[in-house]
Amino acid sequence: MASESRIGSDGLFNTAEVTTSGRPVLRRNEVECFLLSSVDLDSEDDPPRFASLRSGNLILTTHRLIWIPSSQPNASSLPSSLPLSSITHIFSHKKSIKSMFHSPRIRFQVDSVVVVTVVFRGKGDFDGFLTKLWECWRGRAWEEDEKSESEASSGSGAGTVAQGLYGNDGTVRMVGLAGILRKEQEQWESTDKSLQDAFQDLNALMSKAKEMVSLAEKMRQKLLSAPSSQNGGGDDDEMGSKEEMQQWMLSVGIISPVTKESAGALYHQELSRQLADFVRIPLEQAGGMISLTDMYYHFNRARGTELISPDDLWQACNLWEKFDVPVMLRKFDSGVKVIQNKSHSDEEVMSRIRMLVTKTETLRTGVTASDAALTLKIAPAMAKEHLLSAETKGLLCRDMSPDGLRFYFNLFPEIDPTDLHLVKDFGTYGEWVKSH
Repeated sequence: MASESRIGSDGLFNTAEVTTSGRPVLRRNEVECFLLSSVDLDSEDDPPRFASLRSGNLILTTHRLIWIPSSQPNASSLPSSLPLSSITHIFSHKKSIKSMFHSPRIRFQVDSVVVVTVVFRGKGDFDGFLTKLWECWRGRAWEEDEKSESEASSGSGAGTVAQGLYGNDGTVRMVGLAGILRKEQEQWESTDKSLQDAFQDLNALMSKAKEMVSLAEKMRQKLLSAPSSQNGGGDDDEMGSKEEMQQWMLSVGIISPVTKESAGALYHQELSRQLADFVRIPLEQAGGMISLTDMYYHFNRARGTELISPDDLWQACNLWEKFDVPVMLRKFDSGVKVIQNKSHSDEEVMSRIRMLVTKTETLRTGVTASDAALTLKIAPAMAKEHLLSAETKGLLCRDMSPDGLRFYFNLFPEIDPTDLHLVKDFGTYGEWVKSH
């Protein structure tokens, strides 16, 4: 695991990694448990051991307390995290007449030295958060991870005892590039075997659940770190492997879905951020644009039993206008609503449609939504919307017949209104004449 930089004069907090939408990046086997808004973190020491963190969202996971500023992060308020393993004591919360007139707060001791006060200034289930904090701290989930990592390292260390070109069993060791490729192949074979074993029956799936979650997180990190396009001609096997990884990710689902129980009043905001992170893979598969109906299916499938309603999805998408996320909600003139990347260019789509409809064959026969879908590599329903937009812009003309709706290149701008019977032998009009 990569080392994290420390924040504060005593190095009390770690910098927390967040996604482009402002959601925390969870570690392996880490699960989000609770969230509260408008939270301050103060030091009780005099002088203070660390600079106070003001007005942010506090997220409790099985491994950490993560504080994310509500506004745009700056040098004095960066996303920060505190490992639960560093907490040595949580002071009991005593209710008194004085506490009734103050914001609720939790006090705990870090490394037996620093006392941190968590002040809740917003609305939320304070008692529920405190109960979950006790559960996660006493659960000590990080110890299980440390145990599994130590076992893995001891196992790998045993395999490195052999020296030279020969292994413990007397076989020749693979070194150099061949050794790296052989090791990669063995890892993928082990991964494939784990997937096959896990899906034999329900009991096997339950027994492999922890391993599958860890495997899914590794796949996600590798997939998101890979470039979206390859320089030059890409290898078919490599592209096929990437598509398989995308399918596995969509099948395995979201490790820690946002719920009303964990997010409380910030449910739709956090759901919006998580949705913005999730749509990257489906959008890449759908050519940069996907309908709300399809996204509703993909998102609920990934959430497992934590299903959301269509209204929840609609509200989450509408909140993207308030966040700096790379996706947006779009409504076509026909009323169809889709999700698309902000980098999506209509001009590029129109250029590709123009190239399609000006081919010699399509000048004569026209194109359907299915034809455009193959060229644009998107769903036929989305392709139809683009064709209708091209018609609105004067690029295409439509033809309704018993065979269905077809679109043709608009030749009317090339016809001379002063000589309608003039037959041109140049330009697109000339190509159309030749095709007939």
